[in-house]
Amino acid sequence: MSARHSIADLSADLADHAESFCRQYFPEGRKLGNYWQVGDTSGAKGQSLAIRLQAQGGRKAGSWQDFATGEYGDLIDLLHERLGSTTLKETLRAARSFLGEAPCPAVPRDTQRAERPDAASSKRIARARKLFAAGKPVLGTLAATYLQGRGITRFGPAIRYHPRVFLRQGEDGADPPERAPALLAKITDNRGQITGCARVYLDPSTGGLAEIESPKRILGQLHGHAIRFWSGSPRSDLIVGEGLENTLSVGTALPEFDLASCLTATHLGLFIPPPGITRIWIVRDNDEAGRNASTRFRNQLESIGIACGDLVPNMGDFNDDLRAFGKDALRRSLLEAMKTQGLEIEDG
Repeated sequence: MSARHSIADLSADLADHAESFCRQYFPEGRKLGNYWQVGDTSGAKGQSLAIRLQAQGGRKAGSWQDFATGEYGDLIDLLHERLGSTTLKETLRAARSFLGEAPCPAVPRDTQRAERPDAASSKRIARARKLFAAGKPVLGTLAATYLQGRGITRFGPAIRYHPRVFLRQGEDGADPPERAPALLAKITDNRGQITGCARVYLDPSTGGLAEIESPKRILGQLHGHAIRFWSGSPRSDLIVGEGLENTLSVGTALPEFDLASCLTATHLGLFIPPPGITRIWIVRDNDEAGRNASTRFRNQLESIGIACGDLVPNMGDFNDDLRAFGKDALRRSLLEAMKTQGLEIEDG
């Protein structure tokens, strides 16, 4: 294996193994001539995205294009989208793992089987993948306005924005659907495959939540999964929280930590920890539902030998704390709580 380390050389090494790369990261695709065809960068079934397997006519192996969205690039770009990495450093680490230059923990077979969706949810998962693929980066959009209005500055490729998402005012479906702007967040399993898409409907006149029944909705499968935000540095601990804004508030104060948002107190207790994690910090709301969910989750973690710590806000949730006290004060409070529970960290 080559010991080259530049991005261009790493991309070339991946291109030399393009078909193996596709079979590992896009197993739902299929080989057609000199191309591997798949639905989108999430790995969904389909033919919109084509990856060139061998150099041909002056065109490089490993180059790809999604004809549905217009996206294109090399295998480094594609791996970044597939993993939902927040930094280039993390994507390059995964590329080196694939090429055998760094260890990459495998997902246990029993976990793989448990995460496979049943046939009844497959269509909803496919719709969720298609919806998220249609979104665009959040910077400069109403979604960024919404998050920044709540003091949140921790973003990442797990969230996108779409200006016109189907919306039914009532969950009974009696009224014809409308379209409204929404923040989109991809829900993934421990292999990085999209299992669902959270929709946060927004009001363009205020930059806040849309004034409708249930402005936050989920399409697809959430059970055991989460919305994930990576720090770019390998860690054996993980912050797991309830709501998206709650978790991102903690991530804003602690950007060096990886995050997983389970969206609800119920699903917090159902989260399946990824391989290689030895400690989980449970971020919960300061209410009875949060306490009960944290207790259930703690019992589950202790039964499988994962250490855990509780992070509890002073107010109702951590977004309340962030807006009331500011990022720096929240960081000091969180690190102090973590240190008292055994975390060794030098806070620069």
